[in-house]
Amino acid sequence: MDQAPPSLTVTSDPRLFNQQLPEPPEPQCVLEPQDNPELGPALACALCCFFGVIYCCFGYRCFKAVMFLSGLLSGALVIFLLCHKERVLETQLSLEVSAGIALGIGLLCGLVTMLVRSVGLFLTGLLLGLTLGAGALLGTEPIYQPPSAWVPTGGLVGLALLGALLTLRWPRPFTVLGTALLGAAVLVGCADYFLEGLALGGRLGQRLQALPALPPLCWYSWALLGAWPALGALGALAQWRLTAEEHRGHDDAVLSHRLKGLQLLRIRQQEAKWQQNSGATASEGSYRRQVPHRARSPADSLAPSYLQSLRDRQLGPSTVGTPHHAILDIDSDCGSTVPLTIPTRSNQT
Repeated sequence: MDQAPPSLTVTSDPRLFNQQLPEPPEPQCVLEPQDNPELGPALACALCCFFGVIYCCFGYRCFKAVMFLSGLLSGALVIFLLCHKERVLETQLSLEVSAGIALGIGLLCGLVTMLVRSVGLFLTGLLLGLTLGAGALLGTEPIYQPPSAWVPTGGLVGLALLGALLTLRWPRPFTVLGTALLGAAVLVGCADYFLEGLALGGRLGQRLQALPALPPLCWYSWALLGAWPALGALGALAQWRLTAEEHRGHDDAVLSHRLKGLQLLRIRQQEAKWQQNSGATASEGSYRRQVPHRARSPADSLAPSYLQSLRDRQLGPSTVGTPHHAILDIDSDCGSTVPLTIPTRSNQT
């Protein structure tokens, strides 16, 4: 005889029938660092930590190196994702081929950003906007849920373009701010990998996809997220002090160079004045020595016998009774007087 199924009883209090159901598990926020991390990602994170310190503390001081690294990493990452995730020429490229292509194009992008200053500043502004947008997405998780994936994507693109334009307009402050925040974000990401296996990175991807009903972040995730602006502020302050000292040293060098140039100009002016005075003195002395020689009459250099013959021709025989001494004015303009001795002649027959 078949047994009838048990009848269902409907009561107003369902607690009597739910005593045996397990309660939903609560999220456990227990910090459990990785015991044995893989060697490759661990080395990559260590290298990223080193680059993060360089970015955070010496971004503006090592401007060329930072621009090269930014172009290299950005170009290599974008090309690697395109080659590895998408089919190129109807073939799926292997991991090694994708990495080689990405490295070559990344080197080219790094050289362009290092040599062309405007391109490097534009890329720095883009990274600044993307970093601020990512931090804003993670920080506003408890109070704002985007309705669509286009909202966070559009916000990131808008902030990136705004940061690029501001960096091109004011290069120094926004380069300092961008490199400091980017270096701090890299340090926080490396710490997140070693502590919780890139939980913040995964949550950022979920926020970009606008997934609903996400579990709340743990306290150490919020601690890492709060350490990012603090590290960025410290890095910006360190860079500002270093650049201020460098600028002061450059100003001192320029001032000392100008003082040396001014002293050299004064020395040259003194030498030119001394040479001018010595030349005027020498010309004046030579003029004084040459003036008496030029002022002499041509009659002063004539022979006495020639003067005597001229006198004999002019006076003739009527000068018999003249005195023994006479003064002959040859050149009245020069005022030269020559005493001439005239001998006594006998009567001519």
